[in-house]
Amino acid sequence: MEKRIASIHRVTKETDISLTLNLDGSGKCKTNTGIGFFDHMIDGFARHGLFDVELTCKGDLHVDDHHTVEDCGIVLGEAIKQAAGNKKGIKRYGNFLLPMDETLVMCAVDLCGRPYLGFAENYPVQKIGNFDTELIHEFFYAISYSAMMNLHLRQIAGENSHHIAEASFKAFAKALDMATQFDERIEGVLSTKGSL
Repeated sequence: MEKRIASIHRVTKETDISLTLNLDGSGKCKTNTGIGFFDHMIDGFARHGLFDVELTCKGDLHVDDHHTVEDCGIVLGEAIKQAAGNKKGIKRYGNFLLPMDETLVMCAVDLCGRPYLGFAENYPVQKIGNFDTELIHEFFYAISYSAMMNLHLRQIAGENSHHIAEASFKAFAKALDMATQFDERIEGVLSTKGSL
């Protein structure tokens, strides 16, 4: 089996990002974005999806965290798309219902080649530490469009913003892991059109 690894370097006037993603990893993560809470979320994504992730970002944090978080989402989405390759033999769909204390978050993904984000989460506070909770939507929106995937996140229960955010990143990881797994019964791609 070919290694499903993607390495991307993206430079703009706002961010300089290097990311390597291994879909068939073991949950190893090295991340330095300059945003502690965001690094914590990426670590949870890698560990619970069993992806290996190396991510560094030098962003314009003197402005705010927006460009760093959004652009990391763009690059991660591109890496997912690149590492998944032609998608032959993979399950394509994945979903996970993740509990975290009082919080329950559902995530469903379809690696269909069509971008869409359905996002229904309510964060009781605007900031987790210094991190703007509205950036969580921006991150997942960027992933869905650059990876060309359908991505749905639904908060079913939850009162603690940290728990809601962490459950979202972990649920996404578990759903993506499921969607990228191979099934020997699948010949070609799982589509009546013959392509994804």
